[in-house]
Amino acid sequence: MGQIQLKQVTKSFGDVQVIPPLDLTIEDGEFTVFVGPSGCGKSTLLRLIAGLEDITTGHIEIDGKDATDLVPAKRGLAMVFQSYALYPHMSVRKNIAFPLRMAKMDPAEIDRRVNAAAEVLNLADYIDRRPGQLSGGQRQRVAIGRAIVREPSAFLFDEPLSNLDAALRVGMRMEISELHKKLATTMIYVTHDQVEAMTMADKIVVLQAGVIEQVGSPLELYRAPRNTFVAGFIGSPKMNLITGDEAAKHNATTIGIRPEHIDVVESGGAWTGTVGVAEHLGSDTFFHIHNTGLAEMLTVRAIGDVSLRHGDTIHLNPRTEEMHRFDADGLRIA
Repeated sequence: MGQIQLKQVTKSFGDVQVIPPLDLTIEDGEFTVFVGPSGCGKSTLLRLIAGLEDITTGHIEIDGKDATDLVPAKRGLAMVFQSYALYPHMSVRKNIAFPLRMAKMDPAEIDRRVNAAAEVLNLADYIDRRPGQLSGGQRQRVAIGRAIVREPSAFLFDEPLSNLDAALRVGMRMEISELHKKLATTMIYVTHDQVEAMTMADKIVVLQAGVIEQVGSPLELYRAPRNTFVAGFIGSPKMNLITGDEAAKHNATTIGIRPEHIDVVESGGAWTGTVGVAEHLGSDTFFHIHNTGLAEMLTVRAIGDVSLRHGDTIHLNPRTEEMHRFDADGLRIA
């Protein structure tokens, strides 16, 4: 079991409240991602669940039992940090086994758990090496292995891939997702990278200034953002948000349209602008467009290598059926 419930949880540092009253349920076996900009409270929330920070008011329940006042070691959770925090003088085997040795577990059971974790994480060939002989991705897998052997009810990941280069991050994203499928254990994952959130999560929790802006599956948030903050945060590149006369035509204060829902046409488009930057990626081209009279900049995704360049005039047709409408408070209009 690995259900975690936060009930009217708050956190203040002195007179500053960083987490206003918050309710959240993370179901057993779910991969939940906390995402938001820097300073939104996502890491603080994770540390409250882990017991590394004390909550100010409210309650935390783990598997139906009040864990509010339990020390971290008694919560049955395992945390993987941004830094690997490995012991450089110890082998992979000893690093993974360390928490079990500290708990004075039977040596035979330690060996069983370490070998099982090494097999799951493809570390068996490196079990006698030291961290300095491993790549960044391998060191991160050792840190994850050290969490696995504790057989926790839930894993807590605090931006574990931020120290890796782009190629390793993609590989580790897939490895952690596969690990979740193998273990079927609750995982809570903190990141500022919404691509990680979209590709890994069963459920995304979008945070801003300690407030939950929306909770849902990746596609729910992508297709039906509840406000302009979520609309502008989820999606890469982000949704175009347009105000003024163009929005008023659609009975809204703000309209949103994603880059892939604006078509580039040869002439006679509803919108016209000037190409500022063209990012040619082979399969796609992203145009960043100025002088449309609609917004400071529009971003448009075109399929393939479209031959427009900086300074060219570009003609656009938005797919009005794909537009999102928001009211004066930034809330979605049904």
